[in-house]
Amino acid sequence: MTANSILVTGAGGYIGRQLIDALSARWIAGKSLTIVATDIRDTPRTEQRPGVIYLKADVRAPELATIFREHQVDTVVHLASIVTPGKKSDRAFEYSVDVEGTANVLDACVVARVGHIVISSSGAAYGYHADNPAWLSETDPIRGNREFAYSWHKRLVEEMLSEYRQQHPELKQTIFRIGTILGDTVRNQITDLFEKPRLIGVRGSDSPFVFIWDQDVVGAILHAIDNGKGGIFNLAGDGALSIHALAARLGKPLMSLPAWAIASALRVLKVFRLTQYGPEQVNFLRYRPVLDNRRLKEEFGYSPEKTSAAVFDYWLQSRKMCKE
Repeated sequence: MTANSILVTGAGGYIGRQLIDALSARWIAGKSLTIVATDIRDTPRTEQRPGVIYLKADVRAPELATIFREHQVDTVVHLASIVTPGKKSDRAFEYSVDVEGTANVLDACVVARVGHIVISSSGAAYGYHADNPAWLSETDPIRGNREFAYSWHKRLVEEMLSEYRQQHPELKQTIFRIGTILGDTVRNQITDLFEKPRLIGVRGSDSPFVFIWDQDVVGAILHAIDNGKGGIFNLAGDGALSIHALAARLGKPLMSLPAWAIASALRVLKVFRLTQYGPEQVNFLRYRPVLDNRRLKEEFGYSPEKTSAAVFDYWLQSRKMCKE
């Protein structure tokens, strides 16, 4: 299936902007393509790209199906979600965007007869559990933890997607379970950890991290748009880096503390509103989901350009250059 009209939700987000740049470049190169960029915020005219229709639209809005029909959308890339909540955010709002917003997008796809949806899920959907296998594959169960809003919502969304595959097989799904994204200007909960004077580790845990270059995320999405292949795929670079390896690359000391000590400290800090994180963060650090990308390469046909180690080193060098 050739994509002729592509709509991107969350187009103003970190990956959304880069995907729109790539699609706009195709339009400039002469490809016959309708590109619709939607976001809950207005896109300043100075940031708009050639060949792109920019719409202010909430993924929870009832008129979404009308937008899909008006632009004869055949492919939707659904990126809208709350990855890093703001200080004034709450679970109810995050649920409404992540879960109810996705339900609305899926319903709109069915009503407007969209043929293909590409969805950004996360490795967090597997959950942070002591009995996670060393390398998680797409056949392992989705067990996102209720205590982590993002992880829990990705689990609920994937359960919803499974139901839609049964009820609406005419809507092809490509789902990417994405590792930690790094790039030139990325900032997220993980990179905030790396900016501290020292890294905090949980004693007795290697806390392995898998990373994916932002351009590989864009590349995988474009590959999905081009080949129309459905399925579920872990999206991560080859290999993983332990918290010890990360500390060495950063040139920072690693303070390994007992799990109970970290949990106690976080509990106190949260009471005094000195951090937004609670004792549940111990499991976030201790039981990192490590993604096996074999199916991405062998079945989907996309091989990330950068390994986990290479993209971390790339991010680190970019960070140093920005500070010079």
